[in-house]
Amino acid sequence: MWGTQYPKLKTNLRLAANRLKLLQKKKTELAMKARTEIVDFVTSGKPDRARIRVESIIREDFLVEAYELLEMYCELLHTRFGVIQQMKEPDDGIAEAVISLLWVAPRIAHEVPEFKVISDQLTAKYGKPFAEAARMNQLTEPAKVAPKLIQKLSVNAPSKLLVEKYLIEICRCANVPFEADEKVMREDDDEIALAERNLNNFLSDSSGPTINTSDPIGWSMDNSIDGLPPINKGPGHGGSGGGIGIGMVANTAPPVNPTPPAYPVPTHVAPTIPPPCPAPIYPHPNCAAPHVTPPSFAPPQAPGNFYSDPHQRPPSTASAPEVDHIYEVPPGNFDFDFPEPPKDFPSKKGGGGGDPDPSDVIDDLARRFDELKKRT
Repeated sequence: MWGTQYPKLKTNLRLAANRLKLLQKKKTELAMKARTEIVDFVTSGKPDRARIRVESIIREDFLVEAYELLEMYCELLHTRFGVIQQMKEPDDGIAEAVISLLWVAPRIAHEVPEFKVISDQLTAKYGKPFAEAARMNQLTEPAKVAPKLIQKLSVNAPSKLLVEKYLIEICRCANVPFEADEKVMREDDDEIALAERNLNNFLSDSSGPTINTSDPIGWSMDNSIDGLPPINKGPGHGGSGGGIGIGMVANTAPPVNPTPPAYPVPTHVAPTIPPPCPAPIYPHPNCAAPHVTPPSFAPPQAPGNFYSDPHQRPPSTASAPEVDHIYEVPPGNFDFDFPEPPKDFPSKKGGGGGDPDPSDVIDDLARRFDELKKRT
């Protein structure tokens, strides 16, 4: 083999699609003729032979559906033939079609000989390991054989229920009375009943809160929590007057706290006087901080002395010593030797150091006013 022959592959894809169309048409016509034979078996009182013939019709119908699916795959590869030529690995869009054709080729090559050529060309294109894995349906990537194709080409016998339904439909189309097997149909009824029961259970299964139909709100308001006050469903339960429909206890007195026990009041308690705060100390660059003696406190009084004799005097607390300030205190006498003011000041016009005469002031102002007029 000299590699993949693309023209040969493309031609056989087209021929296979056309042959599959002819096979579908042929098998459909044969199935229609077989229905006439089934009606004859039923009218002649041979339902068992009719059921066997129905099984062959069901297989032919499945085969027709498989041919239709294979025809679609052949047309898909023929349409996307350029992808096959350009890519060495199967593309995701055509992977399922390629793998399905490789898997089905040895199974229906006796009816569609073109599949033998298609399988050989695809094997030469993608390699023998890939083709062998596809024929054994061992591939998971990039795709697998179509599950519907495997189901339609399966060798398993159809179910009795499906055969009975086929037979009922064929007799109904031919207007022939037929009594189905009650045992087989009961299985169908059981399945329907089971499905309906499951549906009802699903609809009735509610995991939410219980609904109380007597409650206008719709939710159960029972006292499920310990410690909650009782619910008053008396006057406010009807919902009249714009209420919410559930009234809490309005006329119930609030809980009264118990009165604490009375203790004897002490007649005399020793006062606790805090020690005086020392004066603030500010640092000075040229002065060293003096030694400060901590204040002395009186020893604590025993607890039993608080309730002592009323005539007993409280212990006296020692006062804290005065703390010297770090700054020097100036002397109390401010005796500064300042010179006396001179006494030979020139006297004002009019003599004396008293208040000037108002008439002189008015004359002086009038004179200045005349001088200003002359200047202007």
